[in-house]
This record gives sequence, C-alpha cells and structure tokens, in this order.
Amino acid sequence: MDVANQTASVTEFILLGLSAHPKLEKTFFVLILMMYLVILLGNGVLILVTVSNSHLHMPMYFFLGNLSFLDICYTTSSVPLILDSFLTPRKTIFFSACAVQMFLSFAMGATECVLLSMMAFDRYVAICNPLRYPVVMSKAAYMPMAAGSWVAGSTASMVQTSLAMRLPFCGDNIINHFTCEILAVLKLACADISVNVISMGVTNVIFLGVPVLFISFSYVFIIATILRIPSAEGRKKAFSTCSAHLTVVVIFYGTILFMYGKPKSKDPLGADKQDLADKLISLFYGVVTPMLNPIIYSLRNKDVKAAVRNLVFQKCFA
Repeated sequence: MDVANQTASVTEFILLGLSAHPKLEKTFFVLILMMYLVILLGNGVLILVTVSNSHLHMPMYFFLGNLSFLDICYTTSSVPLILDSFLTPRKTIFFSACAVQMFLSFAMGATECVLLSMMAFDRYVAICNPLRYPVVMSKAAYMPMAAGSWVAGSTASMVQTSLAMRLPFCGDNIINHFTCEILAVLKLACADISVNVISMGVTNVIFLGVPVLFISFSYVFIIATILRIPSAEGRKKAFSTCSAHLTVVVIFYGTILFMYGKPKSKDPLGADKQDLADKLISLFYGVVTPMLNPIIYSLRNKDVKAAVRNLVFQKCFA
C-alpha cells in the first residue's frame, strides 16, 4: 500500500480529551467557557484602546495590540473544539480540520515567541538608548518587525504541519489530547518520523531557544541601566515601563519549561495520573496565559490602565 492510500485510510481522528473522566467534563466546560469569554473581552478591549487612543500610538502598544489579537486567534483555534468535545460523546475531527487546527495553534505559538522578543528589543532601546528611540523604533521599523513575527511563525507552522500531514496514518487514529497537538499526532504515524523530530528540534531552538536568549540578554542590559539611574523615583519609573512585559515573558516561558521539563513517571498508575495532569496543564496553558496578558498590562501599565478607564467611562456615560 502506497503512502497516499495509507494516509487516505484515516479520514478522521478521535480526540480522547477527558473521555476517561466524564465527571470532569461538565465542570471544565463551564470553567473554560468563562475563561474564554474573559480572553475575548480583555484582549478585545486592549486592541480597542491601542487603536482608538492616540496616546497609545507607540511601538510598545502596537506590539501589545498584536499580542492581544494573537491571543484571541490562538485560543479561538482550539477552545471551541475543546468545548464541543466536553459536550459530545463522540469526539472526532476530520483529517483536514485537524491539519488546519494544528497549523493555527503552532503558528500562533511560534509567532508569540518572536513577538515577545521584539517587545523586549523595544524596551531595551527605550531604556538603554532613549535618545535614539524615535529613530530606531520608527513606524518604518516596528511595523515590519511585527509583520516579520507573523510571517516567521506562519512559515514554521506551515513546514511542520506539511511534514506531519504527509505521513501515513494507517492504524490507530486516537489522539490522546484535547486538540490536534502536533507531537500527539506524530505518535500515530506508521512510518519513520525522524525527519519530523529533527525538524521540530531545529524549530524549537529557533523559536524558543533564540528568543529566550535574546530576551535574557536584553533584560540584563535593561536592569544594568536601571540600576545606574541615580534617583529611586527614576528607577521605579523606568522599571514600570517593562515590568508588565517581563511578567508575561516569565509566565509564558515558565509554563512551557514546566510542561516539557518535568520528569516522566515510570510507574503505570503514576503515569496515568501524570497523563491526566499533563493534559490539564496543557489545557490551562492554552487559556490562562492569554487570559492573564490583558489583566497584567491593565494592572501594571498606567497608560493602559488610564486608557481602559477612559474607555469604560465613555461607554457608560456617553
């Protein structure tokens, strides 16, 4: 049987999700739905204020608007599917729909990695070279930086999704996950996936390792510059401009490291419990971080806080 026929033999996948824990499904449906609505509202408001408020027409807030739009796209690519799986007894997804969902999730995740590093560079220039900031971070510079983040993430996702979907799937079609997560799908292939593994490794280095190093070095210089500011008020003001971004970075990459860096259990009973824990952590990672981003920026950035307050006041008393 050739590859095309093998692949065609699998027309849909079954998403296992929480099938083994039906009592949890209704509880998590309500919880995830509420969190999703908060994501749409919070990030929608951030996009609105960064576009409508002229005081926020700056590179930092342009990147923030992109981050909020990205978070909406990222959650929308998976959360409706997850919510539907909590309510339906047969949790299936067509092969083509699985490919689309895999592409969107991977693209949004990779784009966010690059976008966070672009935001770190913006903060580095603003604090370490404030006099050159208007020149370095001009509109002709920051718009291509944001666009490049989207192009890079989408290109990487297209490569990984194409490599995964070209594999033959001729046996088990049960994905032990809530969505078409690429690593879970690769486990079902009945062919050598060494090329996929190597490609994923290279992609992880480029989109995880490099941005982490770039952000780390940026903040080393940022903190060193802040510590040289003579007045305590000046140091506080300088740090407040980057504290929200730093908090988001720590939560984003900290969760990734926790998910993929913890040791695996060798005990069968422990492995079952860990499998459930891994799926729940992955589920909350997909919704908690996008939900926290607008909250963090609203609480820790006085300009955004003021813009949101003005928007709410105008809507309530218009």
